[in-house]
Amino acid sequence: MKLFAKIFQAGLATEDLAPAAPLPGAGEDGLAREIAAQARRRFGRAVAIRQVDAGSCNGCELEIGGLAGPVYDLERFGLHFVASPRHADLLLVTGPVTRNMAAPLRKTWEATPDPKLVVAIGDCAHDCGVFAGSYAVAGRVQDVIPVDAVVAGCPPAPADILRGILAALGRDRKSGR
Repeated sequence: MKLFAKIFQAGLATEDLAPAAPLPGAGEDGLAREIAAQARRRFGRAVAIRQVDAGSCNGCELEIGGLAGPVYDLERFGLHFVASPRHADLLLVTGPVTRNMAAPLRKTWEATPDPKLVVAIGDCAHDCGVFAGSYAVAGRVQDVIPVDAVVAGCPPAPADILRGILAALGRDRKSGR
């Protein structure tokens, strides 16, 4: 009872926030809406994304995690991350493909149902980055599985990752466009 008495005695201790500058992800709403529209045209539903770390330093994963966080909040646009490649439409692959991850990456790609899309995220996924020439690296992502779009950067910004997803959704692998 003493706690409630203290709460009533103290009253409200908060004040209204002053208007703030827009959040960093607020400008990407149009981009995310465009992705949702492309997804509905291509799949007739939301896009299920499976992220695969093929040997990265985790810089790209932090930016991908930002997409699911409260600033970008991709769930509201019908994009969501899934735990199984069997439920995925799109693979986001980060890092150079290490020798230990070449076979698991190939199996993940094979387990993803058609029509599947692959986006290579970051410089390492595109050209092995600082890991090029290492004895532990098997090669680029496109050396192991087909890639529909590449997002440059070390690490790329979340908005660039969104643009890469949009580019992959707009690409038709059969025609090469």
